Amino acid sequence: MILVCLVLVIPGESHEENHFPELTRTIRTWEFLPIVGTRAALFGYETGRFEAWVYPLKLFRDLHFTFHVGDRALPAESLARTLTVRPESASILLVGDSFRVRETLCVPVDEPGALISMEVETEQPLEIEAAFTPDLQLEWPAGLGGAYTTWDAKQHAFLIGEESRKYAAFIGSPTAEAPHAAYQTNYSSSDEDSMLLGVTPKGKEIKFLVISGSVAGPGDAANVYQHLLSASSSLESESAAYYHSYLDKTIALDLPDAALQQAYDWARLSTIQGLVNNPFLGTGLVAGYRTSGVGQRPGFAWFFGRDSEWTSFALDAEGDYATSRTALDFISKFQREDGKVPHEISQSASLVPWFKAFPYPWASADATPLFIIAMNDYAVQSGDVEFVREKWDSLWRAYQFLRSTYDSNGFAQNFGIGHGWVEGGPLLPVKNEYYQAGLGVEALHALSNLARLVNKQDISQQLGAEFTKSRASLDLAFWSPEAKNYAFALNQSNQRVDELSVLTTVPMWFGLPDTEKADQTITKLAAEEHQTDWGMRIISNKSTLYDGSGYHFGAVWPLFTGWASVGEYRYHRFYPAYTNLRANALLGTDGSLGHFTEVLSGDYYQSFATSSPHQIWSAAMVISPILRGMFGLQIDAEKCQLTLVPHVPADWTHFAMRHVRVGSATLDLSYEKTADTVSLQVTSNGSGDFSVEFSPAISPRAEVLSVQLNGRSLEFKVIPNSHDQHVLVRLPISGGPNKLVIRTRNDFGLTLTNELPPLGSASRGLRVISDSWNASKNQLTLELSGRGGARYQMAVWNPGQVSSVEGASLSQAGILEIPMPQAPADAYVSQQVIVHFGR
Repeated sequence: MILVCLVLVIPGESHEENHFPELTRTIRTWEFLPIVGTRAALFGYETGRFEAWVYPLKLFRDLHFTFHVGDRALPAESLARTLTVRPESASILLVGDSFRVRETLCVPVDEPGALISMEVETEQPLEIEAAFTPDLQLEWPAGLGGAYTTWDAKQHAFLIGEESRKYAAFIGSPTAEAPHAAYQTNYSSSDEDSMLLGVTPKGKEIKFLVISGSVAGPGDAANVYQHLLSASSSLESESAAYYHSYLDKTIALDLPDAALQQAYDWARLSTIQGLVNNPFLGTGLVAGYRTSGVGQRPGFAWFFGRDSEWTSFALDAEGDYATSRTALDFISKFQREDGKVPHEISQSASLVPWFKAFPYPWASADATPLFIIAMNDYAVQSGDVEFVREKWDSLWRAYQFLRSTYDSNGFAQNFGIGHGWVEGGPLLPVKNEYYQAGLGVEALHALSNLARLVNKQDISQQLGAEFTKSRASLDLAFWSPEAKNYAFALNQSNQRVDELSVLTTVPMWFGLPDTEKADQTITKLAAEEHQTDWGMRIISNKSTLYDGSGYHFGAVWPLFTGWASVGEYRYHRFYPAYTNLRANALLGTDGSLGHFTEVLSGDYYQSFATSSPHQIWSAAMVISPILRGMFGLQIDAEKCQLTLVPHVPADWTHFAMRHVRVGSATLDLSYEKTADTVSLQVTSNGSGDFSVEFSPAISPRAEVLSVQLNGRSLEFKVIPNSHDQHVLVRLPISGGPNKLVIRTRNDFGLTLTNELPPLGSASRGLRVISDSWNASKNQLTLELSGRGGARYQMAVWNPGQVSSVEGASLSQAGILEIPMPQAPADAYVSQQVIVHFGR
């Protein structure tokens, strides 16, 4: 049984009243364990075997401990029992018959090194031996000459160096003694260096291991080593304070769904841990982390254009404008002269002819339109128009490059330019992915607004007109009237490639497709052949091109799942949207603890063996679907306006947001719901005039009786669609609490709360394929899909309205009980449920 303990949020309490984030579970020997700062990292596994990096330098691999008790030598990994993860550190509890040791690993946020403490409690004398394999080398693709290791008696540490004396590392302890160095002779060899940390007699004692690295030679590495040693008592607490401050200055949530609450907070932490300070290149966002083994590639721990851009949307949404700006600024500095935005920037890019001799920097086409879109999102939400002025040349060159890629239809193309999303496999070759063409169209809309912000009105109007025309053309070109969905791509003959893909939800994220056509596409994507219990496959598992192990033709990516969730929420498809949101969120406590993996199998709930278990944009795809999707949160700094369009589960009776920045003000918002009211209280912690547009989703059969702000009537609109309706009100906010109350009658809703299956399992959860109401709004029809013979439940809000149900039953507790028809094992079958209302 896996135990995950949360000591972070109790619904209804504020973060200030809660303990700092901490997750605990029984050791999983196979799971990745990263401990990272902005300048260094330890990558390893929950059993306690690690490699060390001080960017862009790998120091060693296979650090492990042995406990010597009497005449026994006990490998520490065999005694690993419990893992506790905090943002700044991780602790492994190791337990023997007569002792226990708590190994705590910390990489201080802004230091080129790491600290490991060993809290020993023993009934008899215990000696700890630390051993590692020196592996001094630069991150791929740069290389070093021969390296050496020597013992420095003054430092009580091993010095790892190389002949130019430019790159160096220390690993040691103030109590270290009896060093054994790696050696190689004609007759025998050993790759390991080892040292003893000193005997602990019966009782308690703390031993330390200190790791430092430098790109400025052994002297600097020694200085860092001494600094880490002298400041060891404060560095971990300072790192904890850094992350605590980060949670306090970005948007904090109180949610009734404890698992979602937990995931949101850890996703914010996991995302900011992608920020890396490289001494040769500067500070930017890397893509993700994994062990490098004997190689030079620690997952995707180098800088990516499109990863940074997709992640920036989450950073903007949560109010971390500083990191978003840093990431976009970093990427723009390496823009090609013709305007193309880079795809990859190795951490050793300055040490090799990276941008001229390697194909990777310019491999993708999508980083260029995404740069324009991300810059606009940042500018709109932060109000930082000066940054737009500073980057206008970069933006304009990016647009000129984008135009140079247009085909005869005026769409940004991939063939001969760079991949869009799909990098290889049987889905290629194509001329234009809908994904890439859609980004190209949205880039016109984004640049039009950016031009307006910097008073380039003629350019703004020209691009606005081009956007309107291109948007209509995009819909016409990629909609398949035969298949009733948007196509994956156009081939070189301008014919649609009618393979249905989750990639079609990216244009939906930006609201580009026609409403009815998007709705039909989402209905198909909601089926089990596309939507697994752990996220969205790239294509249907019924496709002839599908392979569940196919990186770009079958796998499940949290990135795809996040795209789908935001797009589905935008088009009011809250059932599949919430299912996808929770699928992503739950990964944070069911893989690398507190982190979100890069890619999973399309067939079974299992992360790929080659996946980066701490992938930054996967964490971002918890944040964006919650804030942009479920809450419909949008900040417009120029208008001093906050927009909130929540599609929260029907049985949520409350939620709260704090630290929401709108211009110079910071807002706290508190939502409450009863059977006949929806209320929002807004408190301003700043000055200035601003407004809130609040448009909560209610049932299509609900009636709005009145809307009041602080007890006075307020004008409102009711905007219906096929799946719900929204009460639109505009709140002018003044100082002090501002309470809006919407009185309703006959509101109704159903909630499906999905869970991840056991590891290695196939999907087993219920799918809501579609929901539709009759004209009189007294009948709701659900098209469902689930495993044959299974029984499912949906929570019912206001069940007293229901007069009868077909295809299911309504319990006295207000639960819709749904039995599925019998079918062969694991097979999914369809079921229609019709809910009738008494009035």
